[in-house]
Amino acid sequence: MKRAVSVSLGSTSRDHRVVVELLGQQIEIERIGTNGSVRRAKQLYEEFDSGVHGPVDCLGVGGAVLSIDTRERSYTLPAVQAMVAGVWQTPVVDGSGFKNVVERRMAQRLLYEIGEEIYPRTVLVSAAADRLGLALSFQEAGFELVLGDLMFALGLPIPLHGLDAFDRALNLLGPLLRFLPMSMLYPTGEREDVNKPRFGRWFRWAKVIAGDCNYTTRRMPLDMRGKIVATNTTTPRDVELFRERGVRYLATSTPRMGERSFGTNLMEATLVALSGQGRTLPADEIEALIDELGWGTEILRLN
Repeated sequence: MKRAVSVSLGSTSRDHRVVVELLGQQIEIERIGTNGSVRRAKQLYEEFDSGVHGPVDCLGVGGAVLSIDTRERSYTLPAVQAMVAGVWQTPVVDGSGFKNVVERRMAQRLLYEIGEEIYPRTVLVSAAADRLGLALSFQEAGFELVLGDLMFALGLPIPLHGLDAFDRALNLLGPLLRFLPMSMLYPTGEREDVNKPRFGRWFRWAKVIAGDCNYTTRRMPLDMRGKIVATNTTTPRDVELFRERGVRYLATSTPRMGERSFGTNLMEATLVALSGQGRTLPADEIEALIDELGWGTEILRLN
C-alpha cells in the first residue's frame, strides 16, 4: 500500500486519515497536526523519514510553505526549510506544484459552472504569496482583485489592489518576511478554530472570497450571504460554518475524500506516492496525473 502523510503546524482538531483506491492502487492518506509546535513537527518529519512509524512514500508540509512567490521572484523561508532539514530519504512537498496546476484553473471553472451568478466580478484573495496561481487565474478571467497578504498575514489594514501592487509590496518586504516565524504569518494550532472577524469592508466588497480556508474562517464576518468561497481544505465543520453564515457556493480545489477535503500539500504528496518515482514531480507530471484522476475544482451549493 502507498502512503502519503502531511505533518502540519495546524490544529489536531483537523486530523484525518483515509484509505482510498486511486488508479488501481490502495493509498493511505493522513494529516497529523502539531498545534503550532515546530519542535514536534520537526521530530515527526525525522521519525517518518527514518521509518519509525512505518514506510512513507511522500511527506507533505502543512500549515507552512517552503517559499513565497511574486511573479518575479521566489523567497525561501529558512524556518520552514530548517523544519524539514532532517528528512534525507523521503520526498517532501508543500503543495505548490499542485496549486499551480489546479488553482490556476479555479476562476475559469467557476465562470463555466456558475458564471451568470458571479456579479460583480470582484475577488478578495486572502494571500497570494503562497497561492499565486489562484490570483493569476482570477486576473486572467477579468476579475477585479484585492490581495490581502498584508491584512491576513501581518494584520495591517492595507489592501493590495491587483498583482502589480502585490509584486511591489512583496519584493520590498520579502527579504524581511522570509525570516519571520510561520506563527506570525499564518494561524496555527488552536488559533485556526477561533473566528475573529476583521477587514469587513473587503469581505463585503468581494463577491468571491478566495484563498486558504483557515484565513477565511478566522476573519470572515457573521454575514456571508450570497458569497462564493473558493478554497482548498474543508472539514465538515468548515462546510457547516459556511452554510450557517449564508455562503451560496463553496468551491474546493482539492477533491473530497469521504466527508472532507485535504490540503494541497497532502494532495501533491499523494500524487508523488502514486507515481512510485521516489522523487518530487515536475509540473507536467503533476498535471498529467491530475487529469488522469479527473481531479479539479468541485463546486457545492450551500444556500
